[in-house]
Amino acid sequence: MKSTLENFLEAIPQVNTLEHFQAATEELRDKLGLEHVVYHWVNSVGERFGAGTYSSEWVDRYLEKDYLRMDPVIFGCFQRFTPVNWKQLDWSTKAAKAFLVEAIDFGVGNQGYTIPIRGPHGQFALFTVNNTASDADWEAFIDAYGRDLIIVGHEFNKKALEFEAGDTALPTPSLSPRELMAISYLAKGLSRAQAAQEMGISEHTLRVYIEAARHKLGALNTTHAVARALSTGVIIV
Repeated sequence: MKSTLENFLEAIPQVNTLEHFQAATEELRDKLGLEHVVYHWVNSVGERFGAGTYSSEWVDRYLEKDYLRMDPVIFGCFQRFTPVNWKQLDWSTKAAKAFLVEAIDFGVGNQGYTIPIRGPHGQFALFTVNNTASDADWEAFIDAYGRDLIIVGHEFNKKALEFEAGDTALPTPSLSPRELMAISYLAKGLSRAQAAQEMGISEHTLRVYIEAARHKLGALNTTHAVARALSTGVIIV
């Protein structure tokens, strides 16, 4: 598996679009035999970007319930500079316990390992891998591959910083053609599955474009993003 990670690291520099970024998380998940690989980034002006393999249903639920405000992983990692095994976090409150149970029900997995990454000008990112495993097996996995995953996480972050540098060159926020297409299909009433089929991409990749569009539009959720895109004339249906 070491050679697998080395080959993956060599391929990351070739990532140059959001679609490639999303595909990279799926590829790493499959190579490591994990349930999920997720990269979440907050750039220097507070815009969020995420790529990963969590289900669309869980992402929607997370946003709907505004779990960002209480997520023990977010709070625990924001206070740390070193990787965190989720078992080390504080899950003692009633809200945290309920959140974890719901996350597991949505297929996140009962184990997690998150690498906090800090960049220039306040940029903050989390690189996470998840699986369903016993505590002993998960500890063994972290011991074997934890250091390599730190390198992988920072390579993902380098790419995110390149995207941010490209975005800041634009005079005003604007949606990419793929982001426009994704939001337009949703505005026409298509489901995520139907929109992904029309675009010839996976639902996970579709989510990347939807989330990117949502943050650029300053929307609270997908429905709000569609409404703002329509009201501002970004899309016409």
